Amino acid sequence: MNDTKILEFLLLGFSEEPEIQPLIFGLFLSMYLITVCGNLLIILATISDFHLHTPMYFFLSNLSLADIGLTSTTVPKMLVNIQTQSKVITYAGCITQVYFFPFFIVLDDFLLAVMAYDRYMAICQPLHYSVIMNPWFCGQLALASWIIAALHALLHSLMALRLSFCTRVEVPHFYCDLSKLFHFACSDAFINDMVMYLTSVLFGGGPLSGIIYSYYKIVSSIRGIPSAQGKHKAFSTCASHLSVVSLFYCTGMGVYLSSAATHSSRSSARASVMYTVVTPMLNPFIYSLRNKDIKKALQGLFGGKL
Repeated sequence: MNDTKILEFLLLGFSEEPEIQPLIFGLFLSMYLITVCGNLLIILATISDFHLHTPMYFFLSNLSLADIGLTSTTVPKMLVNIQTQSKVITYAGCITQVYFFPFFIVLDDFLLAVMAYDRYMAICQPLHYSVIMNPWFCGQLALASWIIAALHALLHSLMALRLSFCTRVEVPHFYCDLSKLFHFACSDAFINDMVMYLTSVLFGGGPLSGIIYSYYKIVSSIRGIPSAQGKHKAFSTCASHLSVVSLFYCTGMGVYLSSAATHSSRSSARASVMYTVVTPMLNPFIYSLRNKDIKKALQGLFGGKL
């Protein structure tokens, strides 16, 4: 085996046509700025308004922070490469993306599950809600989500470090996708594949099962509410979270199905934009457009000019 160390990779992105590169740059720069600014506003509103110092908005601010991290892992490097007309990413930079991308994906996953549990407690156990969902317990839930996500990402990055690359690697994506790197390794990647699939089932299916169970109990409780107004009020507290959950899992499933259904890696890269860029950008709008508390906090943040 050739033991030559590959010190850089090539990220092929979406297209090699030079005339559409400015369009791609402008589009992704706009989406990135909207994502960062929108999620930062959610965090600032949550911190500044005392009325938002509740478990739901505490977890929402953590989700916004995770969304900023997710887009910041991939988009800035792509923008730099377009601007410099280079496709190169260093080996260290690639491993960094291999660590932080699954880190923020799993963190999103667990935070959505924790938020579903919070809604379950608020609707199904309202008398015990303030006692159980105290600041100490909420902090433990958030910390556990961050630690699990960090350990999961560390496992994948350490597994990636054991791979050897004997030729110049051209990754048909706009970031270092771990599953794509396996195909270019000249060392055996079977264990890496198995670990990736097992952790995907464990850290993807586990939180999703918790979300489904929580909403099953929530729907059962809402059906038992006698008044239509009470049912609407109870469901309205879950509408934003349910929308974000649907968007997160539907786009993730879309990326998986597009990868399985087509042999075009470029098509897979385009599909993953919905999962990695568009979803984090839309989350602040979903939580703020129909949320009077967030609107009021933002108005206070900007001196009532909104």
